[in-house]
Amino acid sequence: MEIDDDLLANSDAGTEDDDEFVELAPEQTSAMDGMDPEEFPYDVLALEQVVTLMVDIIKEVRNVVEIPATTTRILLNHFKWDKEKLIETYYESDPDRIFADAHLISPSRKVAIACSKREIKPRYSVKENGEYVCEICYASVPEQLMSGLECGHRFCISCWTHYLTTKIMDEGMGQTISCAAHNCDILVDDETVMKLLSDSHVKLKYQHLITNSFVECNRLLRWCPTPDCGHVIKGQYVSDKPVTCRCGHTFCFACGQNWHDPVKCSILRKWIKKCDDDSETSNWIAANTKECPKCRSIIEKDGGCNHMVCKKCRFDFCWVCLGPWEPHGSSWYNCNRYDEDEAKRARSAQEKSRAALQRYLFYCNRYMNHMQSLKLENKLYASVRDKMEEMQKHNMSWIEVQFLKKAVDVLCQCRQTLMHTYVFAFYLRKNNQSIIFETNQRDLEQATEQLSEYLEREITQEVLRDIKQKVQDKSRYCESRRNVLLKHVHEGYENELWEYLDNI
Repeated sequence: MEIDDDLLANSDAGTEDDDEFVELAPEQTSAMDGMDPEEFPYDVLALEQVVTLMVDIIKEVRNVVEIPATTTRILLNHFKWDKEKLIETYYESDPDRIFADAHLISPSRKVAIACSKREIKPRYSVKENGEYVCEICYASVPEQLMSGLECGHRFCISCWTHYLTTKIMDEGMGQTISCAAHNCDILVDDETVMKLLSDSHVKLKYQHLITNSFVECNRLLRWCPTPDCGHVIKGQYVSDKPVTCRCGHTFCFACGQNWHDPVKCSILRKWIKKCDDDSETSNWIAANTKECPKCRSIIEKDGGCNHMVCKKCRFDFCWVCLGPWEPHGSSWYNCNRYDEDEAKRARSAQEKSRAALQRYLFYCNRYMNHMQSLKLENKLYASVRDKMEEMQKHNMSWIEVQFLKKAVDVLCQCRQTLMHTYVFAFYLRKNNQSIIFETNQRDLEQATEQLSEYLEREITQEVLRDIKQKVQDKSRYCESRRNVLLKHVHEGYENELWEYLDNI
């Protein structure tokens, strides 16, 4: 059985009951609108085209290494679908070692067994009265109802079917299903899976898992992150460039996140991790609690009185200065006096945590505000569409009212850029270039807010001419300020002008 004849059957999610793979005519979208194709060329592939691409790569490698198609697929998956690396390694190193690392039986081992006229004896199967005992269910079945892999382990077809169905449907495994025998890591090939399975839904799920593995492992392919989209972006090389799917979603090809210019993928990953983990909870605890000066127990103040009594060691101390409470009633005790020398010598860990938390919240709040505004701004498309229809009823052509949609497009682009400028600024060390960046950021933010106000106004026939001119002028200005900001950041990247803070 060939992989392109059986494994790829029923690959279309919309035709689960079809028995043959239907090859559709290529329908690819190259290079996102408004972008120079030479800068980052890419294609948008449908699921059928992804399967065809996978089969073509398997055939290409198979013609060189001359091994079965299903074995070739497992090897390619082991090498992350880097066919050049697979072919080079196959001929320049020990092939047996490659097959062992990929959890396969080497063809040379099978040839040696054939030449010596020996057979791999079934393991864990005992012949009784002309029948075999399945080592999983311990049922006695005829030999024709037994099946196994080249490792020699054989079990009854019923147990194999249940085992494969469980792995595929319950555990979501496809390319990493190993032999059902205990402690055997030989992978089950596609031919065996398709021969043993009879349920079309299980077969379809297996095919989708194999296809998904192909995309996930291939560095030149990336799923569109839009839910239920199903399209794949194919690039000619890996780069942190924006790509636009056929569904209209634009994202970064390198990391798969929404397009995040001007911040780099590595910095964005740090920011997302910082927002997701519990580090800020720890900062809050450090900023709002103190340790008992005697036993170091963590104490949170829940009243106005500064006289604290540790519940653990019963030590009386002052919440403000952390000194013993007893001398606070004496006239000579200076709890209210700021010790400049002590402040210069060291800042407490609590003060550092509080300052770090305040700084994080400053940038996080602005990041989240622009994210929320972007979500709300997207709702403007509905109201703008109504306004455009209303304008067309007052002797305005379809072309004349397109300035509103263009303005909302610019507004959303500016919001998304501003949102990520605060991620960039959070990690940026202060210098002359950062001051220029913040000035550009301020100018873009002010222009964006003004454009947003114009678009949210009630547009009537009386004020249409005035509003139209203001919206068009402000849209052009926002685009200009956004380009200035991005150009400055990119020049900083090219000339290595940006310096980043450590340990945040």
